[in-house]
Amino acid sequence: MTLGQAEGAVTLPGVISSHMVLQRDRPVPVWGWADPEEEITVEFGGATAKGKANEQGSWRVVLPAMKADRIGRSMTIRGKNTIQLDDILIGEVWVASGQSNMEKPLGPSIGQTPCNDWKEEVSAANFPQIRLLEMLPRDAEEPASDADCDWLPCSPQNIMVQRGRGAGYSACAYFFARKLHRELKVPIGMIAASVGGTRCESWTPGRDGRLFNGMIAPVTPMAIRGAIWYQGESNVGDGLRYATRMQALIEGWRKAWGYEIPFYFVQIAPFSGYSSGSLPVLWEAQVNNLKIPKTGMVVTTDLVPAISDIHPVNKIDVGERLALWALAKVYKTDVVFSGPIYKSMEVEGDKIRLSFAHVGGGLKSRDGNPLVEFEIASADGEFVTATATIEGDAVVVQSREVTVPVNVRFGWSNEAYPNLVNKEGLPASPFQTKDWKGGTGE
Repeated sequence: MTLGQAEGAVTLPGVISSHMVLQRDRPVPVWGWADPEEEITVEFGGATAKGKANEQGSWRVVLPAMKADRIGRSMTIRGKNTIQLDDILIGEVWVASGQSNMEKPLGPSIGQTPCNDWKEEVSAANFPQIRLLEMLPRDAEEPASDADCDWLPCSPQNIMVQRGRGAGYSACAYFFARKLHRELKVPIGMIAASVGGTRCESWTPGRDGRLFNGMIAPVTPMAIRGAIWYQGESNVGDGLRYATRMQALIEGWRKAWGYEIPFYFVQIAPFSGYSSGSLPVLWEAQVNNLKIPKTGMVVTTDLVPAISDIHPVNKIDVGERLALWALAKVYKTDVVFSGPIYKSMEVEGDKIRLSFAHVGGGLKSRDGNPLVEFEIASADGEFVTATATIEGDAVVVQSREVTVPVNVRFGWSNEAYPNLVNKEGLPASPFQTKDWKGGTGE
């Protein structure tokens, strides 16, 4: 579909087109434009909904909730003219948004290294039950009602389609969708809306939300299951203030959709190019947002061997770790979905015992070597390298240089590459214990 409405004819927004996926088990809105007072009939899957365009020419009808359906069906929209859409599936619909790490495609793009094994991954991207929609980069002063976009079945050709400034579809979104499709055995619809180098505020409804207006607002009338988010690099200098900004974004999106959509996000990756000490504070802000209901966070400290690359090439694990949160929390699958997240501490003489949420099958060292990147401090606040030992589901930290310990920190640097994981291989999130206000996502 193309942007804009033709006068005197029933028209639809770009997000309603052939090959789309409709959200299962939720009422299905269908909307568009026509002449004022024009009567509209929508037929799909044996259901019929009728409505009438208002004085401004807008109309909206709602079809009843339907079960997942892997068979492509047609939708007919009748007014003074008739539109037929074909090959529509019913399944799970998710929105993927953020900046360049969410935008990053599988293959080569300007200034970025391709993803791991990208040629093999592209060749294998033949999943006709996964449908891809990419929103073109667009900002707007007011919330837009339409966008230039089309749904495409996932194929090696379509995943490399170049739209706007992109060089193919979001790798994170694709790997997330693929994991869900393989586990749930239902159609998956992914809506990708990302722009590199953008701040959180531009995606938040309100005064500064020009990208929300241009790229997210046209999708908000649509029934979806939830959203995944990979952003924060452009907000690193905000420190703990980022928690408030991200909370405003999550609450704004939920208000726009009219219900509490699950919102799963990526803790941004280590990178040597940030100003010293700035990244860990942003990590703390991101962990703070786990206190918001129906949120989850993916840790990436183990996925960045090239610390000087702000665009890590391993997007498979990022997408699949996001999917683990959805599988566990939304779809009630029995799966370990998070790495260890700091919960509490207890001083035991010259040691500090740390407790964690999400220990899974137990704690271990990722590489079999002693645990690294633990530091301990006394009341003077001077941190020194510490010895860390796993004891059951806890980690005990100590140093000969600190006889009266007060605080611990872990992975607390821009270039963090720690090795504490659970037995499922999911990494522990960096933390520091002083005045810690982080959530756990339990």
